[in-house]
Amino acid sequence: MSAFKRVLTKVSSIHSRSRSSSPSSPSEPRRSLAASSIKQGSHVQVDHTNAQAPTAAERQQVHDGDHRENRKSFTEQKEERKLDREAHNEEETKERREKLRKLREEDPLRDNYGDSPLNMSQTREDHHYTPLKEVATKLHGERVVFRARVHHIRPLGSKIVFIVFRNQLTTVQGVLTETEGTVSQTMVRWAEGINRESVVKVEGIVQRPPPDQEEVHGATVHEREVHIEKLYVIAPTTATLPFQVADVSRPVELQQKEDAQFPHVGDKTRLSNRILDLRSPTSQAIFRIHAGVCSLFREALESRSFIEIQSSKFQETSTEAGAAVFKVEYFRRPAYLAQSPQLAKQMCIAADMERVFEIGPVFRAENSNTHRHLTEFTGLDLEMVIDSHYHEVLDTVDTMFKYIFRGLQERYRTEIETVKKQFPHEDIVILDETPRLRFAEGIRMLRESGWHEDGSELDEWDDLSTPAERRLGQLVKEKYGTDYYILDKFPISVRPFYTMPDPQDDRLSNSFDVFLRGEEIMSGGQRIHYAPLLEERMAAVGIDPLTMKDYVDGFRWACPPHGGGGMGLERVVMLFLKLGDVRWASLFPRDPKSFQKSGRDLLEAALKTTNAMILHGPESETFQPGQPHGDMPPLENLIAKYGDSTNTSWTDPAWTVWRDPVTAAAVGYIPHNDFAVIFGNPLCELNQIPRVVKSFLAFLHEQKLKPVWCCVSKATEKYLAGDLGWSAVIAVAEERLNPVEEDPESNDKTVRRKIHRAEREGVKIVDVEGEMDPEVKHAIEERCKEWAAHRKGTQIHLTGVRPFDDMQHRKYFYAVDKDGTICALVVLAQLAPIHGFQIKWALDFPGAPLGTIEHILSYVIKKLGDAGVRSVTFGAGATGRLERAENVGGFRVRTLEKTYNGISHTFNLTNKGGFREKFGVHQEPMYICYPKGALGVKGIEAIMAALQKPK
Repeated sequence: MSAFKRVLTKVSSIHSRSRSSSPSSPSEPRRSLAASSIKQGSHVQVDHTNAQAPTAAERQQVHDGDHRENRKSFTEQKEERKLDREAHNEEETKERREKLRKLREEDPLRDNYGDSPLNMSQTREDHHYTPLKEVATKLHGERVVFRARVHHIRPLGSKIVFIVFRNQLTTVQGVLTETEGTVSQTMVRWAEGINRESVVKVEGIVQRPPPDQEEVHGATVHEREVHIEKLYVIAPTTATLPFQVADVSRPVELQQKEDAQFPHVGDKTRLSNRILDLRSPTSQAIFRIHAGVCSLFREALESRSFIEIQSSKFQETSTEAGAAVFKVEYFRRPAYLAQSPQLAKQMCIAADMERVFEIGPVFRAENSNTHRHLTEFTGLDLEMVIDSHYHEVLDTVDTMFKYIFRGLQERYRTEIETVKKQFPHEDIVILDETPRLRFAEGIRMLRESGWHEDGSELDEWDDLSTPAERRLGQLVKEKYGTDYYILDKFPISVRPFYTMPDPQDDRLSNSFDVFLRGEEIMSGGQRIHYAPLLEERMAAVGIDPLTMKDYVDGFRWACPPHGGGGMGLERVVMLFLKLGDVRWASLFPRDPKSFQKSGRDLLEAALKTTNAMILHGPESETFQPGQPHGDMPPLENLIAKYGDSTNTSWTDPAWTVWRDPVTAAAVGYIPHNDFAVIFGNPLCELNQIPRVVKSFLAFLHEQKLKPVWCCVSKATEKYLAGDLGWSAVIAVAEERLNPVEEDPESNDKTVRRKIHRAEREGVKIVDVEGEMDPEVKHAIEERCKEWAAHRKGTQIHLTGVRPFDDMQHRKYFYAVDKDGTICALVVLAQLAPIHGFQIKWALDFPGAPLGTIEHILSYVIKKLGDAGVRSVTFGAGATGRLERAENVGGFRVRTLEKTYNGISHTFNLTNKGGFREKFGVHQEPMYICYPKGALGVKGIEAIMAALQKPK
């Protein structure tokens, strides 16, 4: 039986027993260690019990001193071994180079190889290098001289070595074999030691592969290879490479195989070392196509009398179409980075330029961590005067896209085929007559196909969600046989303020979207050119025309009818090549996770002041060893001072809480058989973590419990894995967002649609200020019972639904429907100032109108953002896959990964993450740490038992 099956069998047994036993009563007191039988002199104290601090501190200091004298820490030992290895390798390399140097000095053929002098432009010589891609066209026996990178080296005995050379899209195999009068054995041995990625100059003879080998398989040039006669290093690598370009050039499906016989390079590693990643043939091809889109876009429009403009990226106002913008300081005055050239394009039309386009950077301060969003991308925008109808714009756009796509397929076939080797896909299908559907027709097609989202009927007055867009793309492909189509006549409510309403139905607009492979690539339409109507629309969405005076003046001074559209270059390239992630189509991608820094924020004091505008319950600090102190502070106050989301679970009766007698620090855990399953960081100062952890582990040793420590931050993991030598993996993450930068209603179409639905249903949000009305509290308790009764399946959680525990550290919001019935509840829990707040519970009660939970969560997030709160978390969530962190072998991590994936699928551990993503959360990795060998079947069983324990 596999490890996973054994775990599931035991977990099911635990679950069966837990269902047959009576659950904990809500009134049951939180279990304390006072009830445990602990021998005299133990390292543990009960909550709120004073301890003999000086004696314990002195004892601990002696223990620590002895421990340090007896042995070095694991980190010190590991670092020492690493330095020894490096010194040994360096010595070996020096010896080898010195030996080869001496041999080369004695080699009569030494002028045929070696390191070239540093090029400082000493002289100018006429070097004619053969482009590497032309080697394939050379005749057998022709001499070539070329410059390239060393892609791969494969020695075959002491007298022959194969070297694969690379330049951009092309790789060519070179053969260096000992040849009398040309190549010595010393030269072959020297070539074996050239570092990969070094730039070399090669002179040789083009030849066909040997008769027994019809073609070369390890290079893009199959029918030719180069017999090397001279080889010089022009630019050597001087640092260890984070990965080899060859390892990131393989097809995606091979890279993702568990039994791959080559190193797997993660996306994060590739993007963190982007220069090296961009050297791969696939990246080279992608960015040629990237440039090709721009060239074809420019050609298509210039042939229609468009002129290119370059607009300023600084804006005086942050208001355009509701999307978030980046604020910058402009000589001590506020300014904003342009989220598009939309305003500038229209101002050019008002200035009689008639037809304009722009290729330039676009900035969006939206916390959207998806496969198709970036915070900075290249916009391709156009605007034009129309004679009578906005479909003139649509016709121009349609013709332009066909010109681009067909031009790419004709001019960049080599590049497309290169990309296909790594990202297999079919060419896009384009019809001569592009399907143009009305928005309402698209909704009808989705309805007729049986498409439902979240169990609700599609609303023809709301925007399409991303899943709905993809499904509609499938339906269009099935019906019309094309990957490219246009959707026209969108509802006015989902378009920017400057969009012209439909003349027959003011609920619709003269606007369209263009789709490729089921995803939107361009939005466009007719703009309002009549100043009074424009100002009326601006007022309706809360924009003061005075804040956009330059823009509005152009219309007040008369502007012709016009329209246009805009697209993101990177998204078009991603979809055209089916790359799966827009980051591969961006040279140096910027997303919400860019420029992240670790460590505590220096503005913690300011954050504390800001957070207090929402809620400020009492806080307590831990004791400093050797200093006099009073009673131990309450656990709840420590959570408010030091805690993150996982720590808030410790107030539940299911948890046992250990208190350090010296510092009053706290650690919460759940015992199961021979294990203690701990969740969350110790509640203490950062510099106290080592001594608190050491003291707690000594206590567990006395209790004969093996520790498995889950959901810890990097600071705790660093001590456990670095100093104690524990293993560490990543399988959970804190799902956090910044309310100041996040607006779920603006950023996510699905959320916005559901909020509008809830508002139409008469849902109202109540923000509880001060003491809660007893009747309301009772009603909420009853509704929580209903909610619990409707829960189905196995429940995996750290805490039960106990909204009125620790009310001094809680903030309450609830929603009522049109009949006054409470239909949803959100409870905020106060965390450490650096962490802000936790959305401790967000409950959608039975019978709540559709969209209620999105409505109340968006309200709460906006309230936090308006107050300046910069951190709120939904709590810990499962990651998509288990990752190795520290001190875990390859075979071991694969076994753990299979087990984790099975449990994750069985218990739907990632379900919440999909819902939370709509609110703009980003995942901060958390660690599971354990002593070597502790996370076997029994260890995993203990974790699952702790999660399933009634709470």
